[in-house]
Amino acid sequence: MSFTQLLLLGAIAGFTIFLGLPVAVIRGVKSSTKGILNAFATGIILFLGIEIVAKVLELGEHAVEGLAEGELAAGPAVGLLLLIAAGITVGLIGIPIIERYIIKPAAKRASERHTEGSGAPVSSDGGGTATATAAPPHVAPTASMKALSLSIAAGIGLHNFGEGLAIGQSAATGAISLAILLVIGFGLHNMTEGFGIAAPLAGEKPSAGFLLGAGLIGGGPTFLGTLVGSAWTSEIASAIFLSVAGGSLIYVTTELFFLGRSKLAKVPLMAAIVSGFMAGYLTEIVVALAMG
Repeated sequence: MSFTQLLLLGAIAGFTIFLGLPVAVIRGVKSSTKGILNAFATGIILFLGIEIVAKVLELGEHAVEGLAEGELAAGPAVGLLLLIAAGITVGLIGIPIIERYIIKPAAKRASERHTEGSGAPVSSDGGGTATATAAPPHVAPTASMKALSLSIAAGIGLHNFGEGLAIGQSAATGAISLAILLVIGFGLHNMTEGFGIAAPLAGEKPSAGFLLGAGLIGGGPTFLGTLVGSAWTSEIASAIFLSVAGGSLIYVTTELFFLGRSKLAKVPLMAAIVSGFMAGYLTEIVVALAMG
C-alpha cells in the first residue's frame, strides 16, 4: 500500500463523521424529540468515554505490574501514571475553560451577527453597543448549544486521533488487511459520532461553515493520527491523547445529561441513553471483529 493510499483511507475513516451531521438541519423538531436525540447522543458519548478510560486505566495497570515485577523502573512507571492523571484532569477542566473563554464568546458573536443580519430589531444598551432585542425562532443555535456541540467534537477528535494511530501503525507494520478493516470499522463508528455532535443543534439552523468546522474538529484527527501512526509509535503519546480524550468525554457526558433532564422525564431519558450506548457498542463490535 502506498503512502497516498494510506492517507486516503485515513481520510475516509475520519470524514464519515459528516454523514451523521445532517440531523442538525432538521427543522420543526419538538422539544421532546430534541431531548431524545440528545439522550441517544449521550449514550454514544458515554460508551466512548467508558471505552477510552478503560484503555487508559489498563495502561496504568500495566505500568504498575511492570514495576512490581521488576520489568519497569520506578521513574517511567510513576511518570506514566502522572501523565494519565494529568491528561484526565486536562480533559475535564481544559474543555470547560476553552468553552468559557473562547468557544462561547465566539459563538455568541456569530449568533448576534446572524441575528442583526436577519433584520431583527436592534437597540442600544446605553453605551453605544447595538444588541438584538428580538429574533425569529430558530434563526440560529444559541451560543451554549454551539459551545456544547464543539465540546463534543473536540472530545471525539482526541478519541479519533487514537483511532488514526491504530490505522497508521497497522499499515506501518505490514498488516494491510487489518488497516483496511479498521478503516471500515472506524468509519461506521464515526457516523454515530457525527450524530452525537449534531444532536444539540437539532431543529436549529447552524450554518454550513459551522457544521464543516465541527466535522473537521471531530473527524480530521483520524487523518492526522493515520499520518503520525504510520511514521511514529509511542506508548507515552497514546497515554496522553487517550487520557485527555477520556476526561473530555466524561465532561461532555455530564453536560448532555443535564441538557436531557431539562427536556425529558427520567424513564424516556434513560431509555434513549441505553439505545445510544448499545449503538456505540454494536459499532465497536465491528471494530473488534476487524482487529480479530
